[in-house]
Amino acid sequence: MPPKKVTAVSGNGGMKKKKISGKRKERDFSSDDEFDYEQENNKKPGKPCGKSALQPVTVAEDIKEKIKLDCPNIKGQLLVFGATNWDLIGRKEVPKQQAAFRNLGQNLWGPHRYGCLNDVQVSCVVSGPCAAHSLLITTEGKLWSWGRNEKGQLGHGDTKRLEAPKLIEGLADHLVVAAACGRNHTLALTDNGSVYSFGENKLGQLGQCSQTYAVLSPALISYDGQPLVKVACGAEFSMVVDCKGNLYSFGCPEYGQLGHNSDGKFIARAQRIEFDCEIIPRRIAIFIEKSKDGQVMPVPNVVVRDVACGANHTLVLDSQKRVFSWGFGGYGRLGHAEQKDEMVPRLIKLFDFPGRGASQIYTGYQCSFAVTENGSLSFWGVTNTSRESTMYPKAVQDLGGWKIRSLACGKTPAKHPVHQRCSFSYYDQEKCNSSLFHIFYIPNSFIFRSHL
Repeated sequence: MPPKKVTAVSGNGGMKKKKISGKRKERDFSSDDEFDYEQENNKKPGKPCGKSALQPVTVAEDIKEKIKLDCPNIKGQLLVFGATNWDLIGRKEVPKQQAAFRNLGQNLWGPHRYGCLNDVQVSCVVSGPCAAHSLLITTEGKLWSWGRNEKGQLGHGDTKRLEAPKLIEGLADHLVVAAACGRNHTLALTDNGSVYSFGENKLGQLGQCSQTYAVLSPALISYDGQPLVKVACGAEFSMVVDCKGNLYSFGCPEYGQLGHNSDGKFIARAQRIEFDCEIIPRRIAIFIEKSKDGQVMPVPNVVVRDVACGANHTLVLDSQKRVFSWGFGGYGRLGHAEQKDEMVPRLIKLFDFPGRGASQIYTGYQCSFAVTENGSLSFWGVTNTSRESTMYPKAVQDLGGWKIRSLACGKTPAKHPVHQRCSFSYYDQEKCNSSLFHIFYIPNSFIFRSHL
Protein backbone atom coordinates (compact mmCIF):
# COMPACT_ATOMS: atom_id res chain seq x y z
CA MET A 1 0.00 0.00 0.00
CA PRO A 2 1.24 3.51 -0.74
CA PRO A 3 2.11 5.57 2.34
CA LYS A 4 -0.63 7.74 3.74
CA LYS A 5 -0.54 11.45 3.19
CA VAL A 6 -1.26 14.24 5.63
CA THR A 7 -1.66 17.93 5.04
CA ALA A 8 0.74 20.24 6.83
CA VAL A 9 0.37 23.91 7.50
CA SER A 10 3.07 25.77 5.63
CA GLY A 11 4.85 28.34 7.76
CA ASN A 12 3.66 31.11 5.45
CA GLY A 13 0.02 30.14 5.94
CA GLY A 14 -0.37 28.06 2.78
CA MET A 15 -1.22 24.38 2.74
CA LYS A 16 1.09 21.74 1.39
CA LYS A 17 0.97 17.94 1.31
CA LYS A 18 3.77 15.68 2.35
CA LYS A 19 4.24 11.96 2.97
CA ILE A 20 4.63 10.89 6.56
CA SER A 21 7.45 8.54 5.61
CA GLY A 22 9.08 10.94 3.18
CA LYS A 23 12.18 12.98 3.87
CA ARG A 24 11.29 16.22 5.55
CA LYS A 25 12.19 19.28 3.55
CA GLU A 26 12.82 22.78 4.76
CA ARG A 27 10.55 25.47 3.36
CA ASP A 28 12.10 27.49 0.58
CA PHE A 29 12.64 31.25 0.45
CA SER A 30 10.13 31.57 -2.38
CA SER A 31 7.36 29.47 -0.80
CA ASP A 32 5.04 32.45 -0.44
CA ASP A 33 4.58 32.41 -4.23
CA GLU A 34 1.54 30.19 -3.67
CA PHE A 35 -0.52 32.91 -1.99
CA ASP A 36 -3.38 34.84 -3.39
CA TYR A 37 -2.06 38.18 -2.16
CA GLU A 38 -5.12 40.17 -3.12
CA GLN A 39 -7.36 37.82 -1.19
CA GLU A 40 -5.05 37.84 1.82
CA ASN A 41 -4.77 41.61 1.90
CA ASN A 42 -8.55 42.04 1.81
CA LYS A 43 -9.14 39.76 4.79
CA LYS A 44 -10.07 41.29 8.08
CA PRO A 45 -7.68 40.85 11.02
CA GLY A 46 -8.29 37.75 13.10
CA LYS A 47 -9.39 37.76 16.71
CA PRO A 48 -6.87 37.46 19.52
CA CYS A 49 -6.19 33.85 20.36
CA GLY A 50 -7.90 32.46 23.43
CA LYS A 51 -4.95 30.27 24.39
CA SER A 52 -3.09 31.64 27.23
CA ALA A 53 -2.03 29.82 30.17
CA LEU A 54 0.95 32.07 29.52
CA GLN A 55 0.58 35.74 30.34
CA PRO A 56 2.69 38.60 28.96
CA VAL A 57 5.92 39.23 30.87
CA THR A 58 5.41 42.04 33.38
CA VAL A 59 7.83 43.66 35.82
CA ALA A 60 6.85 46.21 38.46
CA GLU A 61 7.94 49.76 37.63
CA ASP A 62 9.96 50.14 40.83
CA ILE A 63 12.32 47.27 39.91
CA LYS A 64 12.44 47.88 36.17
CA GLU A 65 15.79 49.13 34.90
CA LYS A 66 15.95 52.55 33.27
CA ILE A 67 18.15 52.49 30.18
CA LYS A 68 19.02 54.71 27.26
CA LEU A 69 20.27 52.90 24.17
CA ASP A 70 22.38 54.70 21.59
CA CYS A 71 22.29 54.58 17.81
CA PRO A 72 25.36 53.09 16.10
CA ASN A 73 28.15 55.66 16.16
CA ILE A 74 28.52 55.75 12.37
CA LYS A 75 27.66 58.40 9.82
CA GLY A 76 27.67 57.83 6.08
CA GLN A 77 25.76 57.55 2.82
CA LEU A 78 23.96 54.50 1.42
CA LEU A 79 25.08 52.84 -1.80
CA VAL A 80 23.05 50.09 -3.46
CA PHE A 81 23.90 47.55 -6.16
CA GLY A 82 22.49 44.25 -7.41
CA ALA A 83 18.93 43.22 -8.26
CA THR A 84 16.15 45.64 -7.32
CA ASN A 85 13.03 43.89 -8.65
CA TRP A 86 11.66 43.14 -5.18
CA ASP A 87 8.82 40.87 -6.35
CA LEU A 88 11.21 38.63 -8.27
CA ILE A 89 14.05 38.42 -5.74
CA GLY A 90 14.26 34.90 -4.34
CA ARG A 91 11.56 33.59 -6.69
CA LYS A 92 11.50 31.76 -10.00
CA GLU A 93 8.65 33.92 -11.25
CA VAL A 94 6.63 36.95 -10.13
CA PRO A 95 3.20 35.82 -8.78
CA LYS A 96 0.21 36.46 -11.02
CA GLN A 97 -1.19 38.96 -8.52
CA GLN A 98 1.99 41.05 -8.87
CA ALA A 99 2.20 40.83 -12.67
CA ALA A 100 2.17 44.61 -13.02
CA PHE A 101 5.58 44.70 -11.33
CA ARG A 102 7.08 41.92 -13.42
CA ASN A 103 9.43 44.19 -15.35
CA LEU A 104 10.06 46.81 -12.69
CA GLY A 105 13.45 47.08 -11.06
CA GLN A 106 16.77 46.40 -12.70
CA ASN A 107 20.16 44.89 -12.03
CA LEU A 108 22.57 47.57 -10.84
CA TRP A 109 26.06 46.52 -11.83
CA GLY A 110 27.74 49.28 -9.87
CA PRO A 111 27.05 51.35 -6.72
CA HIS A 112 24.14 53.80 -6.92
CA ARG A 113 22.58 56.32 -4.55
CA TYR A 114 18.91 56.93 -3.83
CA GLY A 115 18.01 60.53 -4.59
CA CYS A 116 15.66 60.69 -1.62
CA LEU A 117 18.63 60.09 0.70
CA ASN A 118 20.83 62.94 -0.54
CA ASP A 119 20.53 64.84 2.74
CA VAL A 120 20.11 61.80 5.01
CA GLN A 121 22.97 60.59 7.21
CA VAL A 122 22.75 56.80 7.59
CA SER A 123 24.02 54.96 10.66
CA CYS A 124 22.79 51.41 9.97
CA VAL A 125 21.29 49.26 7.19
CA VAL A 126 19.21 46.19 8.00
CA SER A 127 17.84 43.29 5.97
CA GLY A 128 17.83 39.53 6.50
CA PRO A 129 18.57 36.21 4.79
CA CYS A 130 14.83 35.51 4.57
CA ALA A 131 13.70 39.03 3.64
CA ALA A 132 13.05 40.88 0.38
CA HIS A 133 12.61 44.20 2.15
CA SER A 134 15.19 46.46 3.74
CA LEU A 135 15.50 49.09 6.46
CA LEU A 136 17.86 51.89 7.30
CA ILE A 137 18.33 53.83 10.52
CA THR A 138 19.47 57.43 10.34
CA THR A 139 21.80 59.19 12.75
CA GLU A 140 18.68 60.86 14.19
CA GLY A 141 17.12 57.49 15.01
CA LYS A 142 14.50 57.51 12.24
CA LEU A 143 13.55 54.24 10.51
CA TRP A 144 13.07 54.05 6.74
CA SER A 145 11.91 51.01 4.74
CA TRP A 146 11.49 49.82 1.17
CA GLY A 147 11.07 46.64 -0.90
CA ARG A 148 8.44 43.88 -0.94
CA ASN A 149 5.36 44.63 1.16
CA GLU A 150 2.51 42.14 0.62
CA LYS A 151 2.04 41.68 4.38
CA GLY A 152 2.67 45.25 5.52
CA GLN A 153 6.25 44.51 6.59
CA LEU A 154 7.30 48.05 5.59
CA GLY A 155 5.09 49.58 8.31
CA HIS A 156 3.44 52.29 6.21
CA GLY A 157 -0.17 51.22 6.83
CA ASP A 158 -0.61 49.60 3.40
CA THR A 159 0.67 46.72 1.26
CA LYS A 160 2.20 48.71 -1.59
CA ARG A 161 5.76 47.85 -2.57
CA LEU A 162 8.27 50.68 -2.44
CA GLU A 163 11.07 51.22 -4.93
CA ALA A 164 13.00 53.61 -2.69
CA PRO A 165 13.35 54.20 1.08
CA LYS A 166 10.50 55.98 2.85
CA LEU A 167 10.28 57.21 6.44
CA ILE A 168 8.01 55.09 8.67
CA GLU A 169 5.70 57.77 10.07
CA GLY A 170 4.34 55.47 12.80
CA LEU A 171 7.76 55.54 14.46
CA ALA A 172 8.64 59.16 13.71
CA ASP A 173 8.22 60.15 17.37
CA HIS A 174 10.57 57.39 18.57
CA LEU A 175 14.34 57.02 18.51
CA VAL A 176 15.00 53.70 16.79
CA VAL A 177 18.40 52.15 17.57
CA ALA A 178 18.10 48.67 15.99
CA ALA A 179 15.78 46.60 13.80
CA ALA A 180 15.40 43.13 12.29
CA CYS A 181 13.70 41.69 9.19
CA GLY A 182 11.92 38.34 8.94
CA ARG A 183 10.46 36.90 5.75
CA ASN A 184 7.35 39.08 5.97
CA HIS A 185 7.64 40.86 9.32
CA THR A 186 9.78 43.48 11.03
CA LEU A 187 10.89 44.37 14.57
CA ALA A 188 12.13 47.81 15.64
CA LEU A 189 13.92 48.54 18.94
CA THR A 190 13.71 52.02 20.47
CA ASP A 191 16.15 53.79 22.78
CA ASN A 192 14.06 53.11 25.90
CA GLY A 193 14.06 49.32 25.34
CA SER A 194 10.63 48.97 23.74
CA VAL A 195 10.00 46.85 20.65
CA TYR A 196 7.49 47.58 17.89
CA SER A 197 6.48 44.97 15.32
CA PHE A 198 4.54 44.96 12.05
CA GLY A 199 3.89 42.74 9.04
CA GLU A 200 2.61 39.16 8.83
CA ASN A 201 1.31 37.68 12.07
CA LYS A 202 -0.36 34.40 11.12
CA LEU A 203 2.01 32.46 13.33
CA GLY A 204 2.30 34.98 16.15
CA GLN A 205 5.69 36.23 14.97
CA LEU A 206 4.79 39.80 15.97
CA GLY A 207 4.34 38.86 19.63
CA GLN A 208 1.17 40.91 19.98
CA CYS A 209 -0.94 38.27 21.77
CA SER A 210 -2.86 37.45 18.59
CA GLN A 211 -2.62 35.61 15.30
CA THR A 212 -3.81 38.03 12.63
CA TYR A 213 -3.21 38.00 8.91
CA ALA A 214 -1.21 41.20 8.98
CA VAL A 215 -0.46 44.27 11.09
CA LEU A 216 0.23 47.13 8.71
CA SER A 217 1.51 49.77 11.14
CA PRO A 218 3.98 49.56 14.06
CA ALA A 219 2.51 48.32 17.36
CA LEU A 220 4.14 47.37 20.66
CA ILE A 221 4.73 43.71 21.39
CA SER A 222 2.92 42.21 24.40
CA TYR A 223 5.75 42.62 26.87
CA ASP A 224 6.23 44.80 29.94
CA GLY A 225 9.36 43.32 31.46
CA GLN A 226 12.90 44.60 31.74
CA PRO A 227 13.96 46.85 28.82
CA LEU A 228 14.97 44.99 25.69
CA VAL A 229 18.38 45.51 24.09
CA LYS A 230 18.55 43.08 21.12
CA VAL A 231 16.12 41.91 18.43
CA ALA A 232 16.39 39.21 15.73
CA CYS A 233 14.01 37.61 13.22
CA GLY A 234 13.89 34.21 11.58
CA ALA A 235 11.57 33.44 8.69
CA GLU A 236 8.44 33.20 10.83
CA PHE A 237 9.67 33.66 14.40
CA SER A 238 11.34 36.33 16.50
CA MET A 239 13.83 36.67 19.37
CA VAL A 240 14.40 39.51 21.85
CA VAL A 241 16.97 39.92 24.65
CA ASP A 242 16.46 42.02 27.78
CA CYS A 243 19.05 44.08 29.65
CA LYS A 244 19.53 41.25 32.19
CA GLY A 245 20.59 38.79 29.49
CA ASN A 246 17.32 36.85 29.33
CA LEU A 247 16.22 35.55 25.92
CA TYR A 248 12.57 35.49 24.77
CA SER A 249 11.06 33.93 21.65
CA PHE A 250 7.71 33.96 19.86
CA GLY A 251 6.18 32.83 16.58
CA CYS A 252 6.27 29.48 14.76
CA PRO A 253 7.80 26.62 16.84
CA GLU A 254 8.42 24.27 13.89
CA TYR A 255 11.78 22.43 14.13
CA GLY A 256 12.10 23.55 17.78
CA GLN A 257 13.38 26.96 16.71
CA LEU A 258 11.73 28.75 19.66
CA GLY A 259 13.89 26.80 22.11
CA HIS A 260 11.08 25.60 24.40
CA ASN A 261 11.79 21.86 24.05
CA SER A 262 8.98 21.33 21.54
CA ASP A 263 8.25 21.74 17.85
CA GLY A 264 4.66 22.65 18.73
CA LYS A 265 3.28 20.11 16.28
CA PHE A 266 -0.10 18.45 16.79
CA ILE A 267 -2.59 16.64 14.58
CA ALA A 268 -5.84 18.53 14.15
CA ARG A 269 -9.00 17.21 12.57
CA ALA A 270 -8.77 15.41 9.22
CA GLN A 271 -5.17 14.40 10.04
CA ARG A 272 -3.95 17.91 9.43
CA ILE A 273 -0.71 18.87 11.15
CA GLU A 274 -0.76 22.27 12.81
CA PHE A 275 1.56 24.18 15.12
CA ASP A 276 0.87 25.59 18.56
CA CYS A 277 2.43 29.02 18.02
CA GLU A 278 3.73 31.30 20.75
CA ILE A 279 1.88 34.61 20.44
CA ILE A 280 3.67 36.45 23.25
CA PRO A 281 7.36 36.57 24.20
CA ARG A 282 8.25 33.50 26.26
CA ARG A 283 11.54 33.16 28.10
CA ILE A 284 13.94 30.42 27.06
CA ALA A 285 14.90 28.92 30.39
CA ILE A 286 17.07 25.89 29.54
CA PHE A 287 20.52 25.76 27.94
CA ILE A 288 22.25 22.39 27.59
CA GLU A 289 25.37 20.58 26.43
CA LYS A 290 25.62 16.99 25.21
CA SER A 291 28.44 14.56 25.80
CA LYS A 292 29.71 12.17 23.12
CA ASP A 293 27.64 9.35 24.59
CA GLY A 294 24.47 11.46 24.37
CA GLN A 295 24.20 12.48 28.00
CA VAL A 296 22.41 15.82 28.42
CA MET A 297 23.61 18.29 31.04
CA PRO A 298 22.21 21.75 31.83
CA VAL A 299 24.48 24.76 31.36
CA PRO A 300 24.01 27.26 34.20
CA ASN A 301 24.62 31.01 34.33
CA VAL A 302 23.90 31.79 30.69
CA VAL A 303 23.69 35.56 30.23
CA VAL A 304 22.81 36.29 26.61
CA ARG A 305 24.76 39.07 24.90
CA ASP A 306 23.77 38.58 21.25
CA VAL A 307 21.34 36.57 19.13
CA ALA A 308 21.14 35.82 15.38
CA CYS A 309 18.46 33.94 13.42
CA GLY A 310 18.59 32.04 10.15
CA ALA A 311 15.47 30.83 8.36
CA ASN A 312 14.74 28.16 10.96
CA HIS A 313 17.68 28.15 13.36
CA THR A 314 19.17 30.44 15.98
CA LEU A 315 22.58 31.23 17.46
CA VAL A 316 23.24 32.85 20.83
CA LEU A 317 26.43 34.35 22.24
CA ASP A 318 26.66 34.59 26.02
CA SER A 319 28.76 36.66 28.43
CA GLN A 320 31.36 33.88 28.69
CA LYS A 321 31.93 33.91 24.90
CA ARG A 322 30.12 30.59 24.48
CA VAL A 323 27.92 29.90 21.46
CA PHE A 324 24.65 27.94 21.55
CA SER A 325 22.52 26.83 18.59
CA TRP A 326 19.15 25.18 18.07
CA GLY A 327 16.29 24.71 15.58
CA PHE A 328 16.48 23.02 12.18
CA GLY A 329 19.58 20.84 12.06
CA GLY A 330 19.79 20.08 8.34
CA TYR A 331 23.12 20.45 6.52
CA GLY A 332 25.12 21.10 9.67
CA ARG A 333 24.01 24.68 10.28
CA LEU A 334 23.85 24.05 14.05
CA GLY A 335 27.51 23.04 14.20
CA HIS A 336 27.04 19.82 16.20
CA ALA A 337 28.35 17.42 13.50
CA GLU A 338 24.88 15.92 13.08
CA GLN A 339 21.67 16.84 11.31
CA LYS A 340 19.30 16.36 14.22
CA ASP A 341 16.95 19.21 15.16
CA GLU A 342 17.62 20.73 18.56
CA MET A 343 14.62 21.79 20.66
CA VAL A 344 16.58 23.80 23.25
CA PRO A 345 19.80 25.82 23.00
CA ARG A 346 22.78 23.44 22.81
CA LEU A 347 26.39 24.42 23.44
CA ILE A 348 28.78 24.33 20.47
CA LYS A 349 31.78 22.87 22.26
CA LEU A 350 34.42 24.23 19.90
CA PHE A 351 33.98 27.71 21.41
CA ASP A 352 34.03 26.51 25.03
CA PHE A 353 37.79 26.51 25.51
CA PRO A 354 40.14 29.21 26.84
CA GLY A 355 41.22 31.50 24.03
CA ARG A 356 38.69 30.00 21.59
CA GLY A 357 35.62 31.97 22.61
CA ALA A 358 33.53 33.92 20.11
CA SER A 359 33.13 37.69 19.95
CA GLN A 360 30.45 37.92 17.23
CA ILE A 361 27.84 35.60 15.66
CA TYR A 362 26.01 35.74 12.34
CA THR A 363 23.52 33.53 10.49
CA GLY A 364 22.69 33.08 6.83
CA TYR A 365 19.61 31.34 5.51
CA GLN A 366 21.18 27.89 5.95
CA CYS A 367 24.55 28.59 7.49
CA SER A 368 26.27 30.12 10.50
CA PHE A 369 29.38 32.17 11.26
CA ALA A 370 31.31 33.16 14.35
CA VAL A 371 34.16 35.62 14.73
CA THR A 372 36.50 34.34 17.42
CA GLU A 373 38.02 36.51 20.10
CA ASN A 374 41.27 36.72 18.12
CA GLY A 375 39.41 38.00 15.03
CA SER A 376 39.42 34.85 12.86
CA LEU A 377 36.29 33.61 11.13
CA SER A 378 34.60 30.20 11.51
CA PHE A 379 31.86 28.86 9.23
CA TRP A 380 29.45 25.91 9.24
CA GLY A 381 26.35 24.92 7.27
CA VAL A 382 25.44 24.93 3.56
CA THR A 383 28.34 26.00 1.34
CA ASN A 384 26.75 26.19 -2.15
CA THR A 385 23.62 25.55 -4.23
CA SER A 386 24.34 21.80 -4.45
CA ARG A 387 23.77 21.64 -0.67
CA GLU A 388 27.31 20.58 0.15
CA SER A 389 27.81 21.40 3.78
CA THR A 390 30.23 21.82 6.65
CA MET A 391 28.92 19.96 9.69
CA TYR A 392 30.89 21.76 12.40
CA PRO A 393 32.72 25.11 12.75
CA LYS A 394 35.81 25.39 10.58
CA ALA A 395 38.15 28.32 10.08
CA VAL A 396 37.77 30.10 6.74
CA GLN A 397 41.26 29.43 5.43
CA ASP A 398 41.17 32.02 2.65
CA LEU A 399 40.86 34.73 5.30
CA GLY A 400 43.57 33.38 7.56
CA GLY A 401 45.54 36.21 9.14
CA TRP A 402 42.78 38.75 8.54
CA LYS A 403 41.07 40.34 11.49
CA ILE A 404 37.33 40.32 10.72
CA ARG A 405 35.44 43.37 11.89
CA SER A 406 31.89 42.62 10.68
CA LEU A 407 29.96 40.36 8.35
CA ALA A 408 26.58 40.11 6.63
CA CYS A 409 24.81 36.99 5.35
CA GLY A 410 22.24 36.24 2.67
CA LYS A 411 20.68 33.22 1.04
CA THR A 412 22.53 30.58 -0.99
CA PRO A 413 23.90 32.14 -4.22
CA ALA A 414 21.36 31.94 -7.05
CA LYS A 415 22.03 30.44 -10.47
CA HIS A 416 20.80 33.49 -12.39
CA PRO A 417 21.68 37.13 -11.69
CA VAL A 418 18.06 38.26 -11.64
CA HIS A 419 17.44 36.18 -8.53
CA GLN A 420 20.28 37.69 -6.53
CA ARG A 421 19.61 39.93 -3.59
CA CYS A 422 20.72 43.55 -3.68
CA SER A 423 23.66 44.59 -1.53
CA PHE A 424 24.50 47.71 0.42
CA SER A 425 27.67 49.42 1.50
CA TYR A 426 28.69 52.57 3.31
CA TYR A 427 30.87 55.45 2.34
CA ASP A 428 32.04 56.48 5.78
CA GLN A 429 32.45 60.24 5.65
CA GLU A 430 34.42 60.50 8.86
CA LYS A 431 37.00 57.82 8.03
CA CYS A 432 37.27 58.03 4.25
CA ASN A 433 40.90 59.17 4.48
CA SER A 434 42.05 56.62 7.05
CA SER A 435 40.18 53.39 6.31
CA LEU A 436 40.40 50.96 3.45
CA PHE A 437 37.31 48.79 2.94
CA HIS A 438 37.48 45.38 1.34
CA ILE A 439 34.53 43.21 0.28
CA PHE A 440 34.99 39.46 -0.14
CA TYR A 441 32.40 37.04 -1.41
CA ILE A 442 32.24 33.53 0.04
CA PRO A 443 29.23 31.17 0.04
CA ASN A 444 26.08 32.84 1.34
CA SER A 445 27.82 35.95 2.60
CA PHE A 446 29.54 39.24 2.14
CA ILE A 447 32.39 39.89 4.56
CA PHE A 448 33.40 43.44 5.30
CA ARG A 449 36.86 44.08 6.65
CA SER A 450 38.55 47.34 7.47
CA HIS A 451 42.13 47.93 8.45
CA LEU A 452 43.60 51.29 9.45
